[in-house]
Amino acid sequence: MNDTLERRSGGQFCAHGDGWRAQPRAVFSAAQKDWVTRAGSLTRHLSTLGRVTVRVTCEKVGLAWRDEARVLRLARRAPVWIREVVLTVDGVSVVAAHSVTPLRASRGVWQAVRRLRTRALAELLYADMTVTRSPIVSRCVDGAHPLYRLAVAQLGPDRPHACVARRSVFTRHRLPLMVTECFLPAMWTMMTY
Repeated sequence: MNDTLERRSGGQFCAHGDGWRAQPRAVFSAAQKDWVTRAGSLTRHLSTLGRVTVRVTCEKVGLAWRDEARVLRLARRAPVWIREVVLTVDGVSVVAAHSVTPLRASRGVWQAVRRLRTRALAELLYADMTVTRSPIVSRCVDGAHPLYRLAVAQLGPDRPHACVARRSVFTRHRLPLMVTECFLPAMWTMMTY
């Protein structure tokens, strides 16, 4: 995989605002700060912890969340392609991920996203030298954010008050693909720092 993506970032989209910050919050643990700021493929980084698998939970045409639509400069009620997956390490769910791109882009420059099935999105993003990435931003998400509801759907009754998440916008031929990744509590319990 190619880690030059971040260095080539000249993206016209900026993923911050609405509580998303360029610097991790002071309340994040050292491990959380490390993981939300890691450049390159999250899947590749997770593979250092064990065997990573991708479980697709949703692929559909829908509407972007309000904060996504604002960043992506989408018209109200503009259709988007949504892909949601859970990344597991040795069978344990550690990340819930949500990707969104304008529907027209999913039929054009980002059409390969619709054919990934259980392959990691990183296979597309880091193999293409025309793709750029905005800076990574992070925040805590709680019940007020749809990402939290997506993440806790993967958990049993023992749910955290909030989860740590990060997002960035990948751009190919001026068309965006926003990727948001929410770290589940099991991620931090399996860490050995």
